[in-house]
Amino acid sequence: MRAFVLIHVRTGEEREVVKSLQGVPVISRADFTFGPYDVIAELQAADLAAIGKLVSGAIRVTPGAVDTVTCLAVA
Repeated sequence: MRAFVLIHVRTGEEREVVKSLQGVPVISRADFTFGPYDVIAELQAADLAAIGKLVSGAIRVTPGAVDTVTCLAVA
């Protein structure tokens, strides 16, 4: 199962958050963005429960991350 996590980040900490997320093995990509969210991360997991654990245990606890929205990929 694949998901995209949109992340609001404290101003000025975007690059540090991206660098931190790029070091997480299950996150296939993390990028700094412009628009309503500051960072987007793509991750892979076995099921929805695993995605929830990854978001709460690896992304939301990242220093600088303020808020997240998880979008499940359906195709």
